[in-house]
Amino acid sequence: MLVLAIDTSGKNGSIALACTTGQSDVDIVEVVPLTGGAFSAQLVPQIAALLKKHGYSKTDLEAFAVASGPGSFTGLRVGLAAIKALAEALQKPIAAVSLLEAVACSSTTRGADKGRVFAALDAGRGDVYVGDYELEPQLHIHSERLLSREEFLAEAAAAEPGFPETAPPESRRKALVTPDAGLAEMVRAAGVQIELIDYPNSAVIARLGWEHLQRGHTVRPEELEANYIRHSDAEIFSKPKA
Repeated sequence: MLVLAIDTSGKNGSIALACTTGQSDVDIVEVVPLTGGAFSAQLVPQIAALLKKHGYSKTDLEAFAVASGPGSFTGLRVGLAAIKALAEALQKPIAAVSLLEAVACSSTTRGADKGRVFAALDAGRGDVYVGDYELEPQLHIHSERLLSREEFLAEAAAAEPGFPETAPPESRRKALVTPDAGLAEMVRAAGVQIELIDYPNSAVIARLGWEHLQRGHTVRPEELEANYIRHSDAEIFSKPKA
């Protein structure tokens, strides 16, 4: 199966072309970076060039994976619109992948023996996007929220429920992971361990998208929506004052 994956959630994005040959085998053919944030001008020409380079046309695509957020409001809209248009024209399935899920699954650590992981992304304005996941034996999402830095630190330092009170505090904490160096520094300064990873790109989205596709977790083009978590400025400032 030939899968096209797109990530336009941040300042820099990427496109990945992937071939799947089995239940877990995903061969990343190539990852093409999208730089500078002008995704609307780059996306369609880059997709066409990538397919042509490897001897494919858009009709060879059998599925799509896309980072659905959280992230840049404008960037996400551009990526989702491109995937919607392609999937609708070709009548192929879409796997929407949360960027927080991509962060959590990129962790090399596991929270105790249950695979409990807190994935964190700097949301700006003193806030943090936080995804609370169980990775083992199968991915389970507890929540995805927007927290203040103070709230995030309090939850990060808290012991995970269900552990014996006699266990050392560090062994009872959830595993924490982030690709944001500033956020990692803040957490470590508070005496809490956190794993700093590379920022997930479209190759990670392709692999997770394939897992979603295998489980039948797909959406139709008209159902695909951005996972903003935070309201846009337009929504915030358009609310009538009490």
